[in-house]
This record gives sequence, structure tokens and C-alpha cells, in this order.
Amino acid sequence: MPDLQAGQRPAFVAMLPWLVLAAAVMGLDQLTKQVVLATMQYGEVIPVTGFFDLVLVFNRGAAFSFLAEHSGWQRWFFTGLAVVICGWLLALMHQHREERLLPAAFALIIGGAIGNVVDRLLHGAVVDFLYFHAGRYGWPAFNLADSAITLGVGLMLWAQLRAGKHKPEAGPERPS
Repeated sequence: MPDLQAGQRPAFVAMLPWLVLAAAVMGLDQLTKQVVLATMQYGEVIPVTGFFDLVLVFNRGAAFSFLAEHSGWQRWFFTGLAVVICGWLLALMHQHREERLLPAAFALIIGGAIGNVVDRLLHGAVVDFLYFHAGRYGWPAFNLADSAITLGVGLMLWAQLRAGKHKPEAGPERPS
């Protein structure tokens, strides 16, 4: 058994809340997509406000439908890429397990990525249904997983900015 410093928890116990958060994000993402798939037809638009609609679309590409028009290889490419990135983020989560902000960010990204991977495996594309617009200008439709990924990346950036503020400033080097 590894030596634990005073106040340090075993790795799995320290990571458990973040793994639960990732699972919750993935579960909530899949639940919302199942509701949309069960109640809407492809391309159907349900106006909610003057700037927000529910719309069922399938994205075979990545963000902003990048590579969506290709023959299908991108399904496996983006699935594999997401799995590799999730593995890397799990390693980072383990490394930062005693912190709060970074593991939460990693968990949001992992949960969102897995939610979209499930879509690619089940449907061959990611299910998107949230559509914001202003007049004739609109943001590409997205889903809860995309929102979690975006929030996670934002938290990662914030954590890095905060960490940079706490570093002691190095003074000029003086000859010995």
C-alpha cells in the first residue's frame, strides 16, 4: 500500500467525487438527448423564446460540424480522439486529485466527451438540440455535453490563470 502523507486520501477516494461528476454529466446529457429523440422529428424546430429554439439535428463532424460532410471515417476518428483525451484527462485528474477546480474541469470535459462518444456509437452522429439565435444569425446547435466541455475548458483556463497569480515572482539573478 502506498505511503500517504498526513491528510491525504487514497487516490480512488480522492477521485471519486470527480468521477461521479463525470458520470452525472454523461447521464444527464444522454437523458436529455433521449427525451429529444423520443419527442421530436429530425429538423423539427420548437420555438422557446425569441432567441432560443429546440431543434433536432445530427452532427457527424466535430464542433461547428467540422468534417461533417465526409464519408464516415470521422465518426471513428473523433471517437478515438475523445477516448485518448479522456485517458489523458483522467491521468491529469489523478495528478491533481487533491485540488478542486482542475479535477472539476476535467470531470466536466470527460463527462461531455463520453456523452458525445455514446452518440457516435449509437447513432453515428452527435445529437444536438439547443439552438440560440438573434434574427437571422444563429449559433450552431449544440447539446448538454458540449456545454459541459466548454465549461470545463473555461474552468481549466481560470485555474491556470489563478495558478499564475500565486507564483512568486523571480527577482533578477545576482552573481555569486
